[in-house]
Amino acid sequence: MKDLFKGPLLEETVLFVSILKWVLLAAAVGSVVGGATALFLKLLQTTITLAKDWNHYYLLLPFGLAASALLVRYLAPDAEGYGTEKVIEAVHQSAGRIRLAVVPVKLLATAITAAVGGSVGQIGPCAQIGAALSSLLADLVRFDDADRKKLVICGISAGFASVLGAPIAGAIFGVEVLFVGGILYEVLLPSLVAGIVASQVASALGISYFQLAIGAVPSFSQLFFWQIVLSGLFFGCCSVVLVEMMKVGGGFARRIRIWPPLRGLIGGTILVGLVPLVSTAYLGFGIDELQAMLQGAQCPWYGFPLKILFTSMTFAFGGTGGIIAPTLFSGAAAGSLFGDLLGLDRSAFTAIGMVAVLAGAANTPVSASILAIELFGAGLAPYAAVACVISFLMTGHRSLFPTQILGIRKSSSMDVEIGHAMGDVHATPHIRSRSVIGAGRAFEQSFERTCRRIWHRLRLK
Repeated sequence: MKDLFKGPLLEETVLFVSILKWVLLAAAVGSVVGGATALFLKLLQTTITLAKDWNHYYLLLPFGLAASALLVRYLAPDAEGYGTEKVIEAVHQSAGRIRLAVVPVKLLATAITAAVGGSVGQIGPCAQIGAALSSLLADLVRFDDADRKKLVICGISAGFASVLGAPIAGAIFGVEVLFVGGILYEVLLPSLVAGIVASQVASALGISYFQLAIGAVPSFSQLFFWQIVLSGLFFGCCSVVLVEMMKVGGGFARRIRIWPPLRGLIGGTILVGLVPLVSTAYLGFGIDELQAMLQGAQCPWYGFPLKILFTSMTFAFGGTGGIIAPTLFSGAAAGSLFGDLLGLDRSAFTAIGMVAVLAGAANTPVSASILAIELFGAGLAPYAAVACVISFLMTGHRSLFPTQILGIRKSSSMDVEIGHAMGDVHATPHIRSRSVIGAGRAFEQSFERTCRRIWHRLRLK
């Protein structure tokens, strides 16, 4: 037995113990987070069902946003806004330390926000709750900062996976979302275990998942391939609109310098005034509307910007919840619009838009591509992956999550400092003489000089 701890077997022994340790810890995290997610989702569903018994439930929006702002301000400020961003901030700035008080406050504030019609999601809160519970476990076993971060990342993955029933996408999301352009391979195994266990536990406790195999996928052709490329560019532009509108909403609310709960009353009143002009389809989670779009139902052309507007206003004026589900809804609405504009299969491009806008806005092209496989089947996966990567690149150096750390330049023609938080990144175009844009600019300047010479000679004649 002593020979295991010396000589050529030393490395394998250490790795064996490390693997066993993290599989057991990740399974524990997955079990706890899966159970907590199931409880949270059932509470949400019960609360929303009770609220919707009254047809005009959205009239309570001002009071719901005010109550959410009040809870967060005085009980757990870390529960403010959307959960994924707060977890990313905690990992980068405080080694993954998250106060346990975040769990009940986030749960209650999200339930209130969603029940009155606030446009939020349930994925971010579950990721934040999972991270907080993982942080507690790290305290109990007295982990150092490095191991604490790994355990908290497992909590993110478990929360994502247990809500969507997508364990692989959830695992990759947890290790991809922290750094733009980087994947934390050292946390890949425990994240996978945590995601798989969490989704299985939540399913065993009665949580059902929506999955739809997109059967009407057009066969490959050069025309269809270029349509996919075009869709990726379109969805990247939609991601830019989403990120910028969220910033604008937050900036608008901050200019109203009053007590936050009172600000929630004002924002909720504005939203109540908007509902009769459109519909209640853009309130709450929008799960029924999302499923209808994926099955081919037409979405109005204004569905994409309206969902973003309702989401931005909800968060800006005190609502709390998740941003990923509204992003998926917005992407689906954008995909439906793209299919209608080009006369293409609406269902297929709704599914592609759903994951591609997430890939661009959250800078997570790999997990978004895998999510397409887990939700829609392998037939759509190659096309969705191409659109996801193009959308990711097209979005530029922007993010829904300002504390993400930039790990790459998305183009060698951009001057940008790597290693900074996305909220502090300022990208400046750097046109190289041998690049396509540089060659185009040189041609433009040469053409302009030629035209001037010709004009000068004509005037002399």
